[in-house]
Amino acid sequence: MRAEQNAKRAPLGWGLLFGIIFGFLLHKGGATKYDVILGQLLLTDFTVVKIMLSAVVTGMLGIYFMKARGWVTLSIKSGSLGMNVIGGLIFGVGFAVLGYCPGTIAGAIGNGYLDALVGGLAGIIIGSGLFAALYPKLRGGILAKGDFGDLTLPRLFKVNDWLVVVPVAVLLVLLLIGLELAGL
Repeated sequence: MRAEQNAKRAPLGWGLLFGIIFGFLLHKGGATKYDVILGQLLLTDFTVVKIMLSAVVTGMLGIYFMKARGWVTLSIKSGSLGMNVIGGLIFGVGFAVLGYCPGTIAGAIGNGYLDALVGGLAGIIIGSGLFAALYPKLRGGILAKGDFGDLTLPRLFKVNDWLVVVPVAVLLVLLLIGLELAGL
């Protein structure tokens, strides 16, 4: 029984460990600083874009490597245009009003920034609560508009995962290099 409980808790422990590492790296990269976030929103400082693109490339290659080795199984969630639009609006408004995204809020709270603790954490809790309360009404309505199921680019093109992953990774790395060369 105890081994079964530990097996169920292990993913939580790994999630906590990687969350702490991610927060530390966000801090070291400067992405938990309001001025850096504001600079990104004003298109004068691309630190956040470079951090996120680096994370996307690393995560994409890592996940698909682990999938190819049989270490993980992907559980693709269904999506829709409605979900993306509503989610993007909620995320964008919160980001624009406070200057933090959920990940950088956690890092900024860890740094002791009061605006992230009061405004950010309160916004996450209130926003999550409102969404949970409204979800039953939204589920069959706007969130279902433009449903595309669990489609991925490799499935769409009917090709091996790596025929999409490698070119996308190369393009993102080239974009990162271009941003660096442009001094952004």
